[in-house]
Amino acid sequence: MPNIPHGLKMAPSHALRCCKRALNWIPVLFINLVVGWSYYAYVVELCVFSYLVIFHIFLTMFIWSYWKTIWSKPAGPSKFALPRAEKELYEREERAETQQEILKKVARNLPVYTRTAGRAIRYCDNCQVIKPDRCHHCSTCEMVNNCVGFSNYKYFVLFLAYASLYCVVICATVIQYFIKFWTKQLPDTHAKFHILFLFFVAALFFISILSLLGYHLWLVGKNRTTIEAFRAPVFANGPDKNGFSLGFSRNVAEVFGDQAKYWFFPVFSSLGDGHSFVTRLVHIDPEQANSVLQQNGKRQVFLFGVFFLFFFYLLTFSFVY
Repeated sequence: MPNIPHGLKMAPSHALRCCKRALNWIPVLFINLVVGWSYYAYVVELCVFSYLVIFHIFLTMFIWSYWKTIWSKPAGPSKFALPRAEKELYEREERAETQQEILKKVARNLPVYTRTAGRAIRYCDNCQVIKPDRCHHCSTCEMVNNCVGFSNYKYFVLFLAYASLYCVVICATVIQYFIKFWTKQLPDTHAKFHILFLFFVAALFFISILSLLGYHLWLVGKNRTTIEAFRAPVFANGPDKNGFSLGFSRNVAEVFGDQAKYWFFPVFSSLGDGHSFVTRLVHIDPEQANSVLQQNGKRQVFLFGVFFLFFFYLLTFSFVY
């Protein structure tokens, strides 16, 4: 049997990886095409000048937060990598118990408090690092073709919120023309078909996004990740689903930051470094405590509530209009 050159063996797998990377962009491209068409249908075909200001405000915030979610690179926990000597020992060792002893020795100098279900140190064989608390080797979110994590979670929540508001604005301002379409009061032009589909697409997107937005707002209020919602984090003294919950105002600030003026903009304001997290079970040095959060907790809850009251006001307006 003839020998196949190594380069030819690698070529098919490389081509498959390239195809997979290209296919991963299809959902993102689809969403961008729908948004582009909605802009054409609303601004060019419908052309309701009195609504264009608020339409463009929400469109801008939607696109801004969406692209920040897509292009924010996931953080890499390089300082949690095993030192060279320990890494060589770990790779040579075949006994799991001895490997755990090596990991425990290294983890003593790291801010790591969570464990596996068997109380072992969490270690990623792919990245060859000790897993920081709340970190996982995860896959990408299809809607954004990116991993949603510490570096872009705030952007992702804002993307869902502004996408919902964008759909609400469209439904609220188009519904009167949608009704005229069914009562045959619109001029018989091709624009009326854009109006028909614009309302349907906006309503369908809103319904599909609203449940996801509500779920992630609940996660923010509880200070949980998606994985922690399904499987409680395990600490040295056992699993605790509320291990990272610090109270509602502190939980909100962990994601959105301690300065309310940045909450509604897709700029990074989350607290921490993405590697170490405050828990309710571990004593934290006073320098790590955020006095601003303690002083302004009630104000943050109020402002957070105002934003989502405004959201539901627009929602109600869309159906009453």
